[in-house]
Amino acid sequence: MDDDLDLMTRDQLIDEVKKLRHGIRNHRDAARHELCWHHPVLWGLLPEKTDPLPVVPEWPEFLEGCLRYRRSLDEQAAQLPRSSQPYGSS
Repeated sequence: MDDDLDLMTRDQLIDEVKKLRHGIRNHRDAARHELCWHHPVLWGLLPEKTDPLPVVPEWPEFLEGCLRYRRSLDEQAAQLPRSSQPYGSS
């Protein structure tokens, strides 16, 4: 799957690492409502050019997943600041 790396020069590998780090940092630095979005740009950094379509849960299961994710932030990141800024406002 990653055979393309074997063909890259040192400089090409460095460029690839920088590109991947940039994508990971963009994802890591997401905040507020951005945390809940589908991230095809991040997956697009991979060399395989597929566009897998996600299986989307029905609304009740989807919302339960959102609630579980938000609860996990309370448990794992209780010290982080909170925002009551409504969705869509800048």
